Amino acid sequence: MLTGFRYLLAMLSALALLLTLVSVVPSSEWWVQMLGFPRFQTLVVLTALLLGWLALRWPAHWRVRQGLLIGLGAGIGVQVFFLWPYLPFAPKEVPNAPAGASTRIRILIINVLMKNRQDERLRQLVQAVQPDVLLALEPDAWWARALRPLQPAYPYRVELPRDNAYGMILYSRLPLAHTQVQNLLQHGVPSIRTRLRLPDGRQVTFFGIHPTPPIPDTYPDGVGLRGKALQKVTDAVRQNERPTIVAGDFNDVSWSGTIHQLTREGELHDVRLGRGLYNTFDARSTLARWPLDHFFVSEPFQVVALKRLPDVGSDHFPLYIELALPDR
Repeated sequence: MLTGFRYLLAMLSALALLLTLVSVVPSSEWWVQMLGFPRFQTLVVLTALLLGWLALRWPAHWRVRQGLLIGLGAGIGVQVFFLWPYLPFAPKEVPNAPAGASTRIRILIINVLMKNRQDERLRQLVQAVQPDVLLALEPDAWWARALRPLQPAYPYRVELPRDNAYGMILYSRLPLAHTQVQNLLQHGVPSIRTRLRLPDGRQVTFFGIHPTPPIPDTYPDGVGLRGKALQKVTDAVRQNERPTIVAGDFNDVSWSGTIHQLTREGELHDVRLGRGLYNTFDARSTLARWPLDHFFVSEPFQVVALKRLPDVGSDHFPLYIELALPDR
């Protein structure tokens, strides 16, 4: 019995280390990219395996045992390397706003899940949170109708319902200007670029995006295009002189190399860094969760609050942020 358990631990250790090794290989293969998603879960497994071997004190040969423990320790180190910057005690890339910051903007993003029909839960959440901007992702025509009761509070809107799970609806209390709708390299995968006019007259640029995931789903020809789509956004941000917010369901985790394109040039900053993982997908699973919905901001934005809000029937949790823009 004990011998069988040891061999099971050995197989699990080999598998966990192999997956960790493959997950750091630069590749556009969708299955390689997907291995980078469950880093926290893999960290937990590697730690449990290491503790298991320490408790069993096996294998008896010290060189084999030493190599096994070093391997598991290295695997843990790899996962910690990726996750550490997001832990609450790591440095914050976007500073906290001081108390009493006057110019604020509240934004709520939610992938509604096209087949989800629990629209009342989402409307109640929006009415409770009272965001200045609501970005709903994946809405079809049914969801466009379901959100209409909110329209009296949101006179400025961009509605792009789609039946391919890449629809997008933007509701805003703040006036919009110079709004552009562009496809993110693929027909039927829109993005929104607009300006939000704040109460003090200043304007900020807002990008709402929802690129395709790194799996051959509705757009099998889109595997590997997510990086090109985000590069397109990065280029637009670089040419923009106004404070900028990029928000949406990126179909990718915070620590991926693709996502880091947005921050590599220093134009944008990840609000999660130093604040937590804020896993938004999958809301239907307790174990398999990772951060797919994101806010990136440029200077001089500061963070007042960042919250993952309660489940509204979708496979994504809503993500809410309150930002402050320092006075001129």
